[in-house]
Amino acid sequence: MSDGPGMQVAYLLYDRFTALDITGPHEVLNSVPGFESVFVGEVVGPYRNESDTLSLVADLSLEEVPEPDVLVVPGGFGTRALLDHQPLLGWIRKVDRTTTWTTSVCTGSLLLAAAGLLDGRPATTHWLARETLAGLGAEPVPDRVVFDGKYVTGAGVSAGIDMAFALIEEIHGPELAQAVQLGIEYDPQPRHDAGAPEKAPPEIVDAVTAAFAQNRL
Repeated sequence: MSDGPGMQVAYLLYDRFTALDITGPHEVLNSVPGFESVFVGEVVGPYRNESDTLSLVADLSLEEVPEPDVLVVPGGFGTRALLDHQPLLGWIRKVDRTTTWTTSVCTGSLLLAAAGLLDGRPATTHWLARETLAGLGAEPVPDRVVFDGKYVTGAGVSAGIDMAFALIEEIHGPELAQAVQLGIEYDPQPRHDAGAPEKAPPEIVDAVTAAFAQNRL
């Protein structure tokens, strides 16, 4: 597989995924000429996100996507039910043999690790899942985007956008990355600097930790 024009980017869907983990990278990577986006699931059809408010459709089954150039694995509360699900993990392992890039967003890295792809590798995930990622054999780091060879992992949810931009720059250089950034007007200006546990007020960290624990992140 070559990392030039005509790259097939496979976005993996499963029940209880996080929508932005998919739609963020897709919006960025789908802006690159020659990138072909395919949505793939264990079976063809719609998959509901973790809040059961939105569906995305897998147009192709796992068997129909044997050799994507780029694999994007999203996170979501649904990852926990899949850490021993061999049909999905086996497909991830199989396509990884020929991918140019194997990537994840948020707790999608748990699935890569469960498939045995991140053993001893530095990787990132949602901050509340770092311990789980370590238990699956990876070496969690708090960085927003982590490259280790062809493996690219993004931290929680919104980090998938930054992961996709980093990937474009790695493949095509900074000019195209900047052009795509301007095209989608990606100019984040948050009102509060609370996007990481090291920055947010302690009471906010505690509240979010408790809320996520109810959903078994």
